[in-house]
Amino acid sequence: MAVDTLGRGGYVNETVAVGGAQEARRARVAIGAVFGVHGAVLGSFATRVPWIQEHAGLSAGQLGLALAFPAIGSALVMPFAARLGHRFGSKATLRGLLALWTLALILPSLAPNLLTLCLALFVFGACAGTSDVTMNAIGVEVEARLGRSIMSGLHGMWSVGALLGSAAGTAAAHFEVAAPLHHLVAALVLTAVGLAVTRRVLDVRPEVDEEPPPRFTLPPKSALLIGAVGFCAVFAEGASLDWSAVYLRDVLGTSAGLAAASTTGFALTMAVARIAGDAVVDRIGAVRAVRAGGLVAAAGGLLVVLAPNPAAAIGGFGLLGLGIAVVVPLAFAAAGRSGSNPSRAIAGVATVTYTSSLVAPSLIGGIAQATSLTVSFIVVTVLACGLVAFAGVLRPGDRRK
Repeated sequence: MAVDTLGRGGYVNETVAVGGAQEARRARVAIGAVFGVHGAVLGSFATRVPWIQEHAGLSAGQLGLALAFPAIGSALVMPFAARLGHRFGSKATLRGLLALWTLALILPSLAPNLLTLCLALFVFGACAGTSDVTMNAIGVEVEARLGRSIMSGLHGMWSVGALLGSAAGTAAAHFEVAAPLHHLVAALVLTAVGLAVTRRVLDVRPEVDEEPPPRFTLPPKSALLIGAVGFCAVFAEGASLDWSAVYLRDVLGTSAGLAAASTTGFALTMAVARIAGDAVVDRIGAVRAVRAGGLVAAAGGLLVVLAPNPAAAIGGFGLLGLGIAVVVPLAFAAAGRSGSNPSRAIAGVATVTYTSSLVAPSLIGGIAQATSLTVSFIVVTVLACGLVAFAGVLRPGDRRK
């Protein structure tokens, strides 16, 4: 049957068999599972950071330095992802990079000191970033073939995977399973699952006469503008995940258990909003969805800043998660349609957002040290307002222009 589908450069008319549509739907399930596996690795790692710190004998400051290296590794290596995809095809590239990412989970818990941990986390981040770029590029192509929004749901699957990985890690820590054994088992299981689900992912290959991308290239200007919107969202996400519990404890004087609940609530809100977000995007478009999300996030930030009690602050963090949930998926979708080389543009957006995740926690702490934690979240609220002001740069990925 003949249908109109959205290709990388816009709407084109092509004949698509029913089997092709079914293949695209299977590819959507497969890439969703890939996102879940990717998130589960990070969730598995995050829960064992205290064990890793104790094993390596690190102070809080040394641990903070080491935890910067995943973002550094990602930012430096991600620009090479487009070249790999061009040479080997997206399917083979994703299979290899995802396997490296799942197996890299073994490395951090084996590090005996600060230097080896920094090196392990650099490799860990490099594998995370390159596989992230590749799976998002495939997700954008699947979305184009289906002709409807799926990127928010894919990132929702990542959040679900992260929650499952962290739940398993919490159980392992509770039963005092050593992190190297836990991570070895998790890595082997996730590698097997990853190899299985990538058998059905879409294999995007370059045209015969398509020029290969440079071995290393700076992202295009359009990707930097789109990445700036993603920066605002990821900054708010990093600040909320890392500092919400501290905010409730130090500013509002809550118990440790209630303070931790705010972080869990924020993460759950984001996961649910991302899974439901595609329906919203299909109805009102990417630009309007981000503008509306920015308003919700700004209201949440304002509620956090003015909260008279813990319940109000927890509600504010929930609104922050709800408001920013779809922004990064839509930024990747817009990048994938903003030029002739989707992987290069996606790598540029990913570099900016990973950089945001690197600087947000430390910058929030620095502002809090100089002023107060309340002022830090005023900055978060201002950046949420930036989503409203600059959502228009996501128009390349908007089906409702």
